[in-house]
Amino acid sequence: MKHTENCVFLAKFLKNMSVLDFSEIRPYNKQEVKKALHRIANAHELKSILEFLMPDIDYQIIKNQILESKTTAEFQKNFMDKILRAIIERYAEALTFEGFDKLSRDESCLFLGNHRDIILDSSILCILLLENGLETCENTWGNNLMVSPFIVDLGKVNRMITVFRKGSPRQLLKNSQVLSAYIREAIIRRTKSVWVAHHKGRAKDGNDKTDLSVLKMLLLSGDKNIIKNLKELNIRIVTVSYEWEPCDGRKIRELFHSQENTYVKNEDDDLESIIGGVLAEKGRIHMVISDMLNNVLDEIEPLPNINKMVAKIANRIDMQIYHDYKLWPANYLAYDILKNNTLFANKYTNNTKRLFEKRYRRSVDIVGIENEKIRKMFLLIYANPVINKLKNGFL
Repeated sequence: MKHTENCVFLAKFLKNMSVLDFSEIRPYNKQEVKKALHRIANAHELKSILEFLMPDIDYQIIKNQILESKTTAEFQKNFMDKILRAIIERYAEALTFEGFDKLSRDESCLFLGNHRDIILDSSILCILLLENGLETCENTWGNNLMVSPFIVDLGKVNRMITVFRKGSPRQLLKNSQVLSAYIREAIIRRTKSVWVAHHKGRAKDGNDKTDLSVLKMLLLSGDKNIIKNLKELNIRIVTVSYEWEPCDGRKIRELFHSQENTYVKNEDDDLESIIGGVLAEKGRIHMVISDMLNNVLDEIEPLPNINKMVAKIANRIDMQIYHDYKLWPANYLAYDILKNNTLFANKYTNNTKRLFEKRYRRSVDIVGIENEKIRKMFLLIYANPVINKLKNGFL
């Protein structure tokens, strides 16, 4: 009976897929990849990137490797992996990971990740997948990041799924339905894994909180039974922890001016945040892949109120992130300063204090204002992961 039900569901699912248009959001297909790689190899932006990140590398050799690539997989191996490794080597002290041994080439899943940096979160996941002998995943990105033809080509060749952020309520609903269906189609029919941020924007205060609208978007396609619906996606939580928060100063500036009702996003903000996140010193980076969320979902009792049910699931996702988040000396220091105590004094050194103050001063320069509110925002970015662990018994 169960096999019959699955066949009926799959038949209905595939029929629904055939009437949806994914052309505006999907990554490039094989034919488009070939043309895009030619444009990327000949773009002036490519030479600028290589001269900055890999000055000792022969530009012509890299260009030829891109032109010789025939697929996304070859391009990622020949070019993207080298670029991302160069970024990590130059701007991070170390990259460590856990949980990738749980993954299999035969299994597709939804990587639901905490979101701290615009492009690095999913990019780090992809290079670690490659390092562990696995296929890279498709990744969601906002259409606000499509700031130039070169960036569009680079994104879509790298399996980026476009998320449209603006429009009327009706248009936004339609966009969410198409996105939900595309993600489900990728995982179930094409057996391709997908990365989605658990929040529509980066966590700007260090507090990783799952956005209910993300889960509701996923539920717009598939089975009406919430638990069954989400289990079909094989969700795994991805938790990335940066020793030094990417774009901490920019995040504080945006938070402060938003609270003061004086923040106006300009057209260069996103590009500046992309560049700032890539080029900023990040210290150590750690990424954790969780067990499949299916067992946790089985433990959740159904509730008649959909919103309460979704909130309950979101809370369990948050618990996994809080559990897996790796704390660094700066996190403990920020907590002690915020609480005016020495609870974690054995977790940091005078050098931590010196680096922390230097980072704060840099953030103040970016914000252009210094007061107690700014100081507290900076402390919370680093202290909130400790607060979350303490609150939920993980520390």
